Amino acid sequence: MRKMVLEQPGRPLVAETCDAPEPGPGELRLRVLACGVCRTDLHIVDGELAVRRPRVCPGHEVVGTVEAIGPGVTGVALGERRGAPWLGGTCGTCRYCRAGRENLCEAAEFTGWTRDGGYASAIMARAAFTFPLPAGLSDVEAAPLMCAGLIGFRAWRMAGDPARVRRLGLYGFGAAAHLLAQLAIHQGQAVHAFTRPGDMAAQGLARDLGCAWAGGSDERPSEPLDAAIIFAPVGELVPAALAAVDKGGVVVCGGIHMSDIPSFPYALLWEERRLVSVANLTREDAADYLPLAAAAGVRPHVSCYPLSEANTALADLRRGAFAGAAVLTP
Repeated sequence: MRKMVLEQPGRPLVAETCDAPEPGPGELRLRVLACGVCRTDLHIVDGELAVRRPRVCPGHEVVGTVEAIGPGVTGVALGERRGAPWLGGTCGTCRYCRAGRENLCEAAEFTGWTRDGGYASAIMARAAFTFPLPAGLSDVEAAPLMCAGLIGFRAWRMAGDPARVRRLGLYGFGAAAHLLAQLAIHQGQAVHAFTRPGDMAAQGLARDLGCAWAGGSDERPSEPLDAAIIFAPVGELVPAALAAVDKGGVVVCGGIHMSDIPSFPYALLWEERRLVSVANLTREDAADYLPLAAAAGVRPHVSCYPLSEANTALADLRRGAFAGAAVLTP
């Protein structure tokens, strides 16, 4: 099998060839068909997230077919197409798991961070943390939904009931935001898209998808927002988003990493505004999200790269060279 390995944070990934391992108890080996390139991968590669596994293979938006089944796995067939997301395993016994909050598990495993991920021609995954995918999505279309779609969905639910949140702001209009915008618009929300100042490509994509407004993150929306979700890892956006939401509004920080949040006057938080974060995802999120996304006709805007050009894809993501999502294809 071929894979791209992070030998040291801050350095390019290195191509390697090795034998494909056999799955252990409860595991599957998936032949990778597509793997999305997520900003979390960039945080790992750039060293913004601490190393959790030496020489890790990144990638956690994985679409593959089952090519080997380990002992004890039931309900999965060879050749079946399945997705492997960021959450790669939990203990099932800690207080968070027992309370149905497995995204906060004290011994969680993460695909592409604590387990080798999908920047490879094959991946080992715990069977219970993979799931079948809708037939209407191609491999490349399905890959970004495994994290960008799922984490956007979790953040969206934390932002409040769509019947109450009529004006939704999305800060950082990349992979997660452009997928969530389609679902939110389908649910009748007016979406305001905030991009890097001057990013006309992202603003054009937002308008093409039906957003009510698109502009730079240094601009104020034309009317107060009911809620805002920040996907860009930029702490300076927190005071801006709080200033943009109306009384009683909520600001959700949707990333795993963010630069420091600057101090801001209490008046921005007053009047029952709330600032919350979202962490990881659950398998229940996937079960709820995928049918909704299919019904809403959610489709990612994708830039494709061969696996050998993973470093190019990461560099393009770092500098904002494409609108939408990037996907590697072995």
